[in-house]
Amino acid sequence: MKLYTYFRSSAAYRVRIALALKGLAFEPAYVHLARNGGEHRSSAYRAVNPQGLVPALEDDGSVITQSIAICEYLEEKYPEPALLPEAPVHRAYVRALMAAVACDIHPLNNLRVLNHLTGALQLGDDVRLDWYRHWIAVGFEALEAQLVASGLAGRFAFADTPTLADAFLVPQVYNASRFECPLDAYPTITRIADACDALDAFRAARPEAQGDAG
Repeated sequence: MKLYTYFRSSAAYRVRIALALKGLAFEPAYVHLARNGGEHRSSAYRAVNPQGLVPALEDDGSVITQSIAICEYLEEKYPEPALLPEAPVHRAYVRALMAAVACDIHPLNNLRVLNHLTGALQLGDDVRLDWYRHWIAVGFEALEAQLVASGLAGRFAFADTPTLADAFLVPQVYNASRFECPLDAYPTITRIADACDALDAFRAARPEAQGDAG
């Protein structure tokens, strides 16, 4: 199994967490998004993933792209330990939390969007940071309310065992902290992230623990 990854990619971070929680070994293939004009733009990597995005997972001769699809694939092919709850309604809840991060928050704040703001649109770094913090606040306000209103959060986003919801939430919290976003208004989110970061699987997946960090 080979994972095309970049240490600062929150999407790759999600998959690294899922792999670690399942105890699955993988060969990392580092794709630096900033070096040499962006290694994800190279013809060699485009042959692997025509979208030119990370992560991509090679397993049994197939390439799977997009973090949600990769994590669902891992859950189906390697079902133990389970990272989705048993009841359909609870699985839908976890998937909704995953989508809130991957589809609503992250696309507005990923590297290519931020670079477009300061590149083609010629906006300043202060505007870029305001943009980032605004969409974190919008997304986290909704996530915090959902976690509280559901009554399903325990030690983790769902009950007391990590799920894919946690694998998606933690990288977004990590990035929010990196950009110094205020997080005091989201006590449930930060409590869950702290509980996750106490686990070996989450620590092993952190950006600074990766071979390409630096």
